[in-house]
Amino acid sequence: MAFEEMDSTLAVQQYIQQMIRKDSSLIDEILTPPEAQDEGVWKYEHLRQFCMELNGLAVKLQTDCNPETCTQMTATEQWIFLCAAHKTPKECPAIDYTRHTLDGAACLLNSNKYFPSRVSIKESSVAKLGSVCRRVYRIFSHAYFHHRALFDEYENETNLCRRFTTFVTKYSLMSKDNLIVPILDDTDDTNESEA
Repeated sequence: MAFEEMDSTLAVQQYIQQMIRKDSSLIDEILTPPEAQDEGVWKYEHLRQFCMELNGLAVKLQTDCNPETCTQMTATEQWIFLCAAHKTPKECPAIDYTRHTLDGAACLLNSNKYFPSRVSIKESSVAKLGSVCRRVYRIFSHAYFHHRALFDEYENETNLCRRFTTFVTKYSLMSKDNLIVPILDDTDDTNESEA
C-alpha cells in the first residue's frame, strides 16, 4: 500500500514495517522518508522499530549471554558500559544491561510527556533520540564482539545493525567514533586510497 493511502496516526510505523517486510536489505529505500514527511516523526518511528526488532536479538542472546559468562556490558577490551537504569549508573551483567536499556528506551519512546503525538514531535523531544541511539547501539557492539555467531545469524535475517548504523549516520544521531561494529563498507576510505 502506498504511504499516501495510509490514513492513520500509525501510518509512518506501518509504512516502515511494510518496507522492511518487503526486503530488509533495501536500506536506503527503507530510510528514505515519503515526500513531506516530518523528519522528527520519521526518526522517532524508526527508533521505535529498531527497539522492537532489537528485542528479538535480546531473546536470542539469552541462550549464550548470562550473568556468569558476561559479567559486564563490554564490547572490545576498551569499552565497558555503565547501565543508566539505576539511580547512579553502574556496571550490570550484559544481558541485564540489554534488558534495562530496551525497557528504558520503550518507556521514553512511549512517554506521553515527551512524545504525546505520533504525528508531530517537538524538537526538544527529538533531541532525546541521540542518547537512546547511543545506549541501544551498545547492544549491537556487545553482540558483535562477544556473540558473533548469534549476531551474524540475526543480522543475516534482519539487516538490523546495518540499517541502524546507516540511520544514525544519515541523521547524525551518533558520533562515527562510537560506531565500532565494522558493518558498513566505508567507501570514503577506499576512494582515498585509490587517489
